[in-house]
Amino acid sequence: MRDLDELVAFIDDDPGLDGLRDDVVPRLDDDPGHDLSHALRVSLWTMRLGGAAVGPRTAIAAALLHDVVNLPKDSPERGQASERSAAVAEALLPVYGFRPAEVTEIAQAIRDHSYSRGATPTSPLGKALQDADRLEALGALGVFRAVSCGARMGSRYFHDQDPWGNARELNDRAFTVDHFFEKLLLLEGTMQTDGGRREAGRRTAFMRAFLEELAEEIGAALPDAPTAVTD
Repeated sequence: MRDLDELVAFIDDDPGLDGLRDDVVPRLDDDPGHDLSHALRVSLWTMRLGGAAVGPRTAIAAALLHDVVNLPKDSPERGQASERSAAVAEALLPVYGFRPAEVTEIAQAIRDHSYSRGATPTSPLGKALQDADRLEALGALGVFRAVSCGARMGSRYFHDQDPWGNARELNDRAFTVDHFFEKLLLLEGTMQTDGGRREAGRRTAFMRAFLEELAEEIGAALPDAPTAVTD
């Protein structure tokens, strides 16, 4: 599928996916970073990154359900969100005609996709879903999501005296910019697919440019780029 219009048409024409989407939408909260639009973009990228190894129906179903239980970033139960979403998937997917093997594959991909859980997927679907979801945290969308998440937690944009955390411990619950250095600029090194790594590199470069502009505007030189992590 080339774009979101084709994706939506595909879902509209598939009774199982159409019903699943209608069931999922009221379960989503008002977080713009985890709404239906997010799920549809993740669907499209899961198909792109999975290629021939991932069927479109399983990719879309996994993406529609991957954030069906969305716990706040500062919740002590945050690490359980993907487990709970997988449980919802296991309950809903048979209702919409998915076979037992498909249910197992999709639920495991959902369970393993979460950054908070720290799992590394082994299936093509799991790898593609995790990469597709992490791409949403990068680029222009990633900037929107970081600021929106920070606002929800009552964070300041940055520390006035030490915006980049050169001489203090980073704390992304208190300062939104810290989240770039604690997580976002490191995501490129966690990608599981070749396509995910390429797209993550492009989006990370945009975020770096954004931070360079911020550095210019606030008059505080940006430190060297962090070393990407792998997992």
